[in-house]
Amino acid sequence: MSEAPSIVGVPARHRSGVTVLGLSALGVVFGDIGTSPLYTLKTVLALSGGKPSAPVILGLLSLLLWTLIIVTTVKYVSFAMRIDNNGEGGILALMSLLGIKKKKRPLVVAAGLFGAALIYGDGAITPAISVLSALEGLNMVFPEAKSYVLPATVAILVALFAIQPMGTSRIGRAFGPVMALWFLCIAVLGIRGIVQHPSVLLAINPAYGLEFLFSNGYTSFLVLGGVFLCVTGAEALYADMGHFGARPIRLAWSAIVFPSLLLNYAGQAALVLSGADTADNIFFRLCPPALLVPLVILAAVATVIASQSIITGAFSMTRQAIQLGWMPRLRIRQTSEEGYGQIYVGVVNWLLMAVTVGLALFFKSSDQLASAYGIAVSLTMLMTSMLLFIAMRDVWGWSVWASGAVAGVFVVIDGGFFVANLAKVLDGGYVPLLLAAVVYTVMLIWHRGTIAISKAIDEEIVPVAQFLADVEAQGIPRVPGGAVFLSRTLDGTPPVMRWHVKRNHALHRKVIALNVSTETVPWVRDAERLTLTQQGPDFWRAAVRYGFMERPDIPKLLQRPEFLPCDFELNSVTYYMGLETVVLREGDSRMSRWQGSLFAVMVRNGMHVTDFFRLPSDQVVEIGRRVSI
Repeated sequence: MSEAPSIVGVPARHRSGVTVLGLSALGVVFGDIGTSPLYTLKTVLALSGGKPSAPVILGLLSLLLWTLIIVTTVKYVSFAMRIDNNGEGGILALMSLLGIKKKKRPLVVAAGLFGAALIYGDGAITPAISVLSALEGLNMVFPEAKSYVLPATVAILVALFAIQPMGTSRIGRAFGPVMALWFLCIAVLGIRGIVQHPSVLLAINPAYGLEFLFSNGYTSFLVLGGVFLCVTGAEALYADMGHFGARPIRLAWSAIVFPSLLLNYAGQAALVLSGADTADNIFFRLCPPALLVPLVILAAVATVIASQSIITGAFSMTRQAIQLGWMPRLRIRQTSEEGYGQIYVGVVNWLLMAVTVGLALFFKSSDQLASAYGIAVSLTMLMTSMLLFIAMRDVWGWSVWASGAVAGVFVVIDGGFFVANLAKVLDGGYVPLLLAAVVYTVMLIWHRGTIAISKAIDEEIVPVAQFLADVEAQGIPRVPGGAVFLSRTLDGTPPVMRWHVKRNHALHRKVIALNVSTETVPWVRDAERLTLTQQGPDFWRAAVRYGFMERPDIPKLLQRPEFLPCDFELNSVTYYMGLETVVLREGDSRMSRWQGSLFAVMVRNGMHVTDFFRLPSDQVVEIGRRVSI
């Protein structure tokens, strides 16, 4: 098994100490999985039916403990985090590595994209179920507060999404310490419960879990769907690897998060063994009555942090999908210069808010929401396991038998959880699946449409030598100054240049045809950023490469010493770009009418190219044309 390659060109965040980064990761990476004790055992107990016996309680706890061990510690921490795309993890980075960079595999790309789309569905449910489950603890202190839990949840969710445009850099500094306090509290509460019934520690024996699975028929099947809730945040360990590095995440998981979760689940099960009432949330019964209100407040803060992590993750994944060419350009605003991950995507934010608040109002309680929760993540994890098999073969060079044996265990476990979660489809599990289907459809249509535009433009390519010869033969003047023509292609004359000459009957003395491409790696080395070649008198072609985690900045690029032969005065350079209006061909369109219409809407409403490439708006000339696809 080879070590993950070192990260090249990544911001200086990785230079910080492992311990400091591990503390920061507590809030960003572990918010979702860290707040799962609020609702997981409660849901599992409800699915087991009636008042559980001692063997049943030990069996349920054993399933929870070993699910955390196998899925999170073994699969993600020990295996998945050793496979990265130049330091970046997550299903999109893995898809890019295995389905595009290593080999062209359409099925791998499709699986990765759908897995990413499913994360959006889960991201809409996580804030609702987390905040609801935290505030429901107030029912144990003030029974009359029950009618206020849902309105308070909606108010918190609306406030959470409303503050996103302001950025979270200041709040984010407190995330780590607050979550550290949370994990300390749930660990201490767990120990308090274990002391009351130490025999609960027998559940570390996996035989209890296996006995429950094979002796309770359909009930075991239903319970698996609830057990899965304990690892719903495990995918974040892998996805956020590029922000913190593998070592800090492993340290935080092994030293703080994993032990705290084990202790708390064991403490909750110990209370049930000792005869505690399971009608209310067993998590809050671990707490002494005098400290219950502070615990509810801390739980509410922790769930807000968990929700913030999900929202930030949705923003980051959207940017990756845009850079890889699978989503229309959306306006992405950097909210802080201190961290690359501090961004805001307005469209995603408000759509997530509408869906999240709508889910809270529709399901009304965390118990009801639990029936919709888990199916999206379980399918994403199943797809990740399948991609890990390919990675073991392609990246590590393992044999088919070795790869199949290891990945097969993960596939069987994830497959079991997914099938168990299918039982939730009619009870609300269709919600994240529908959301994922919508996002996946948008991705496919956008990608297909951009390919259709490129093919339509390629049909009209004119060689540079022929174009320059025509300019000279027709006596078209070369006026003083420099121009940069943005081009979709690396060959021939940029169409926007031909349109400009045809309409204005003039061409700048110095010209650069500039093509920007996004690579399948997150970061591109500075030495490999630019290729500049002269293809004619005062005519250069620039091929620029960015990683899918980078932000294009064309004016900054033109300041590089490689552009010195062009002798451009940057303050007076003019940028030319095509403003295409998409129309469908009659009879032989490359897309169906509904797909083409939707693509045209996305083109019209996408982020302006000027903003995407950070061009000075007073130096940009747009030339419109109709492109038939």
